Amino acid sequence: MALSRKTSYSHNLDEKRKNMFKRIITIFIVLCWSVPVFAAHPLITDDAGTQGKGKFLFEFAGEYGQKKKDSVAENTTEMAATFTSGINDQIDIILGIPYRYIRKENSGTTTENGISDATLALKWRFYEKEGLSFALKPGVTLPTGNDEKGLGSGRASYSMYFITTNVIAPCAIHLNLGYKRNENKVDEREDLWHASLAGEVKVAKDLRLVANVGMEKNPDRSSSIDPAFILGGIIYSIRENLDVDLGLKSWFNNYNMDYSVIAGLTLGI
Repeated sequence: MALSRKTSYSHNLDEKRKNMFKRIITIFIVLCWSVPVFAAHPLITDDAGTQGKGKFLFEFAGEYGQKKKDSVAENTTEMAATFTSGINDQIDIILGIPYRYIRKENSGTTTENGISDATLALKWRFYEKEGLSFALKPGVTLPTGNDEKGLGSGRASYSMYFITTNVIAPCAIHLNLGYKRNENKVDEREDLWHASLAGEVKVAKDLRLVANVGMEKNPDRSSSIDPAFILGGIIYSIRENLDVDLGLKSWFNNYNMDYSVIAGLTLGI
């Protein structure tokens, strides 16, 4: 009889979990059908939208991450300024300038800081119809960081991303598939891939919730683990064309990064 009561309890618990999951999905669908959303920082996955001719976007972002490998603890702070300009309604040019601060603790403490490798990219939205958009984003990474200090790769590299956005009355989902030829002097893998999926929903007049999952090839030759991440965050609109955001990023698998916190400010002109 005791076993029967335990089995019945487990069955009821499973039913409650299923019902709770259904409620969450239902609430999400209702929100998606009731409010507009647009992709933005702190999402890692890009959207297929462009700024438009004569329009500009300034993004200032920071990320703090902590990881442990063997007996070494490493804290990394990255900041980046990104400038986007609309050449025409379908094409944007994007320049990113990052700054990195690395602090390692073992038997002692060492720090390195400085400009990291800058990026230059072009986004071309080549298709848009009934809420579905496709874009290509070729880019180059310039060796502006000091590779001997761990601030850069030491060589120029290039990448190509396919981006799709689907707006569903009016919830938006974004998919990125990318390849990077990671030329470098620091003994990293050269052929890297990236796949990620993101979405967001507006839950109040000036507040949006965002979520992001993805996976990419690990550049570290000594590791067979390809990091798979999950990210959640919020975006608050202070006023039109001025947003602040906050996100928390973690990993599904045993990647040696514990977590990272992401924050940023976005200004459109």
